[in-house]
Amino acid sequence: MRLFWHQLRTEQRLFWRSREAAVFIFLFPLMFYVLLGSVYDGDYEGHSAQTVLLVGLLGYSAANTAFAGVALQLVFRREIFVLKRLRATPLPARTLVAAYLTSTLIVFALQACALLVMGRVLYDAELPEHPLGLVAALAVGAACFGSLGVAAAALIRSLEGSSAVVNLILLPMGFLAGSFIPRGEYPGWLQDVGRALPLGQHLDLVAAAYYDGGVPLWALAVLLGWGAAGLFVAAKRFRWAPREG
Repeated sequence: MRLFWHQLRTEQRLFWRSREAAVFIFLFPLMFYVLLGSVYDGDYEGHSAQTVLLVGLLGYSAANTAFAGVALQLVFRREIFVLKRLRATPLPARTLVAAYLTSTLIVFALQACALLVMGRVLYDAELPEHPLGLVAALAVGAACFGSLGVAAAALIRSLEGSSAVVNLILLPMGFLAGSFIPRGEYPGWLQDVGRALPLGQHLDLVAAAYYDGGVPLWALAVLLGWGAAGLFVAAKRFRWAPREG
């Protein structure tokens, strides 16, 4: 456990010292909320527009932090041989991975709290009806997106194109899933596309926990299926060093 806590402290220092990570991973969803929340108005299905946007951005933040953040950081560390050097130390691989993913969950937890506080203070957004259910929904989503982030890092072959690849996945998924505009406003076929995505299922889970405390079992099952697929790909394809050639 001593190695784990030491590595966890190291991961936290590395994250907060990186201005790029702090802006893209931590501040990006907060800036989205300030900008979009200032122009959204009215109600949607009995909830204020700012509350609906808050729920959407909580789901998006899980993907942004646990998927995009994990994928980009792992590719960066692999391509500059940091992962290879760490594997040569006495630090066990499972301890390194556990510390890194736990650090990511801490960042996401702080981000989610910041969004909730901003929503309440700036826009008088509704508070979740079942806070513990919301925490559980967000934790499940972050874990699944973390596994997908490791899988994406395993499939991305170079550092140069990693940011473009991740953003090409993340931003369209955010729009299609309904993070910024309620999915119910889309044509039927586009709603089906958004619902099939992992973020779409996660948003259904988060919305249910936020509004009434329910657990849509189908959304939970599909989301866990995406997470299991990510773990499978990561186990088969992840490398600690850059590919040769």
